[in-house]
Amino acid sequence: MGILLGIVIAYLLGSLSTAILVSKVMGLPDPRTTGSGNPGATNVLRTGGKKAAILTLLGDVAKGWLPVFVVLQLDLFPGWAVGLVGLAAFLGHLFPAFYQFRGGKGVATALGVILALHPLTGALTVLTWLLVAAIGRYSSLAALVAAALAPIYLVLFGIDPWIVTAVAAMAVLLFIRHDSNIRRLMRGEEPKIGRKKAPAGAED
Repeated sequence: MGILLGIVIAYLLGSLSTAILVSKVMGLPDPRTTGSGNPGATNVLRTGGKKAAILTLLGDVAKGWLPVFVVLQLDLFPGWAVGLVGLAAFLGHLFPAFYQFRGGKGVATALGVILALHPLTGALTVLTWLLVAAIGRYSSLAALVAAALAPIYLVLFGIDPWIVTAVAAMAVLLFIRHDSNIRRLMRGEEPKIGRKKAPAGAED
């Protein structure tokens, strides 16, 4: 029962859209109806500026980090349950119960989950994103490369296979959510970092 409760709470927490809440509080346009249409930090940056984007990013990371951190501190859940709690928070962002199951792409929330599961892997994931973004100037490509390498980092550190599986599942879902970005990258049409306008769904 405790495990089920933890999973449900993680999903509901993940369902809170930081982008929408920050935009409402700051009197900004609904991120679902402007810019790329994605309720994520990149789109909020485009529609509301740096302060709103930073708050959105921190909120999205926190809602992935918090439930996993709590269950780890309780030290009552087996590895597979901890992995499911993290995956539930991530799925809440992708398919939020409070917003007709239409959410963002989940990059920041996945990072929050990984940071809680294994901080060093989280740091390596951030460094991977920064390196690929600096070289290629594509936010989506950086996110995809970081997502693909995150479970590999965990394997190299000898982390519980159940947790590796949960992170790998998040990586697969991130690739699926970025299908339009992948097609644009292949066509050379993906907007680079710093471009103010983007086609619908272009970034998180």
